[in-house]
Amino acid sequence: MKKNLSSPATFTLLGFGNLLGLRILLFVLFFAIYALSVVGNLLIILLVAVDQHLHTPMYFFLMNLSGLETCYISTILPRMLVSFITGDRSISIKGCITQFYFFGFCLATECYLLAMMSFDRYLAICKPLHYTSIMNGKLCLQLAFTSWMCGLVTNTIITSFLLTFCGPNEIDHFFCDIYPVANLSCSNTHQVKLVTFILGLMGTGPPFLLTITSYICILLTVLRIKSKAAQQKAFATCSSHLIVVTLFYGSIFLVYIVPESVTPSELHKTFSLFYTVLTPTLNPLIYSLRNREVKEVLFKTVRRFSNRVS
Repeated sequence: MKKNLSSPATFTLLGFGNLLGLRILLFVLFFAIYALSVVGNLLIILLVAVDQHLHTPMYFFLMNLSGLETCYISTILPRMLVSFITGDRSISIKGCITQFYFFGFCLATECYLLAMMSFDRYLAICKPLHYTSIMNGKLCLQLAFTSWMCGLVTNTIITSFLLTFCGPNEIDHFFCDIYPVANLSCSNTHQVKLVTFILGLMGTGPPFLLTITSYICILLTVLRIKSKAAQQKAFATCSSHLIVVTLFYGSIFLVYIVPESVTPSELHKTFSLFYTVLTPTLNPLIYSLRNREVKEVLFKTVRRFSNRVS
């Protein structure tokens, strides 16, 4: 039973407390990562929006993912960067709940968007003759809307359990994540974690299975391609996508599914960096900027802008 203590006014994010002597170095590192991620994702949105050749279902989902990743990483890193500079690791309760709400919303939405993107690639590679008739503009909008709404509903339910707090005010993490915050809640901690586990499993399980099934079908189709060059190209694309998906889901599994008693808090923080920082930074490179069509549009846009300036 929790002690009946007064509600704290603020929380303290302990973050990387054992690395306080490296604050400036950590600021430079994470600022560079944040800038790279935001610039890369916004560039994808701009290129898809301005070029007609990229107005296809695949790039529509990529634009959604880039917008999501920009919001996703911006819920965590700016607050962390400020704490590195000022040394102030406090955050108001409302600020903490707001950070968790938008982070959880983006996390759940990304699971569904990755599934929709894998389904789109499955249709394009495994059902090419039916692709344009199935993946039309209306279906794309419906799938994207479903992804955003599933993330919104799932995390709204989870957040509703975190309304009152009592006792200690220290969060052993670098952002307001569900389990560290739930430990400070006056609500039944076991109940909060159980509901989070069930909803998280329902939210990530189906899209994860759809994603893996789609890529398995894609790989089986690629293996039947007679051209070795085409095979290698397809394998290179699929393998890079699968690396991102594995890092994303693997780190989520280790943080939210594996019991807290099994994984030390420092290891939890390390795994959390994969899906909060690394994935949003890699996605523009893996999904878009390595793509020949995107590179051609980028070079064409740069040349057009240079000609106007000169």
